[in-house]
Amino acid sequence: MLEKPSPRPAGAFDDAERAAVYRAIETRRDVRDEFLPRPLPDDVLRRLLEAAHHAPSVGFMQPWNFVLVRDSAVRHRVHAAFSRANEEAAEMFADGRQATYRSLKLEGIRKAPLNICVTCDRSRGGPVVIGRTHNSEMDLYSTVCAVQNLWLAARAEGVGVGWVSIYHEPELRDILEIPEEISVVAYLCVGYVDRLYDEPELQAKGWRRRLDLDDLVFDDAWGQRGDGLK
Repeated sequence: MLEKPSPRPAGAFDDAERAAVYRAIETRRDVRDEFLPRPLPDDVLRRLLEAAHHAPSVGFMQPWNFVLVRDSAVRHRVHAAFSRANEEAAEMFADGRQATYRSLKLEGIRKAPLNICVTCDRSRGGPVVIGRTHNSEMDLYSTVCAVQNLWLAARAEGVGVGWVSIYHEPELRDILEIPEEISVVAYLCVGYVDRLYDEPELQAKGWRRRLDLDDLVFDDAWGQRGDGLK
């Protein structure tokens, strides 16, 4: 007879463990260009994917898949799709910001030794999933949690991650042969880095500054200011 599962006592991490978690969160960066050609060992990649696979998921449906893109010819096709979309994006900014946008080096697709496309199988778990009955997008949010888990684990491993979002999805689907019923959530560039910005790159280069947390906190209702954070 199987033992009935029961929760274990919960408790805070010790000071060193807690500091390590917050350090990973606060020093995580979106890496655009600083990748080294050094390949990721299989054991490191396994740990990153295990971290992603341990993300919370609605109804425990675990809707994610990970397409590992190593082939240079495939990555070249992805980069070409990105370049077309990136030129379109540059034209959307006013003249004063176009030069700054174009100066950002977005070479991770070709420079990183590994790209990972993270997808969401929205049919996994069947037609009715606990927690998704009234919010059908929870499976997508779950997959984003998997991306964040991978990103934080990568920071702890000294591995950089860049999230590419500038492409036309049908092109990416065609290149990676992703079925129509599968949602593309993230295209990541993954590889070792030897340096990171002390602050987010877009802040360091004057694009935008971090907002003040106190301006983003409401009490009990949207827009309602109370005591806020003490």
